[in-house]
Amino acid sequence: MANMQWYDWVSWILVFIGALNWGLVGVFEWNLVETILGTGTVTRVINILVGLSALYELYKVAKK
Repeated sequence: MANMQWYDWVSWILVFIGALNWGLVGVFEWNLVETILGTGTVTRVINILVGLSALYELYKVAKK
């Protein structure tokens, strides 16, 4: 993990936030991202970035 580039860190953080958010939605029916940012375009963009980050992380795993 020490030799990760900045975009690897950003991707990892976004995947972590997404996983945490979906855990909260599943257990408590509470969407943290929506609570912080409200509904709308910004929340949608964050969710898209989380999804793209997950795909990037899957690509990295498959490449190894």
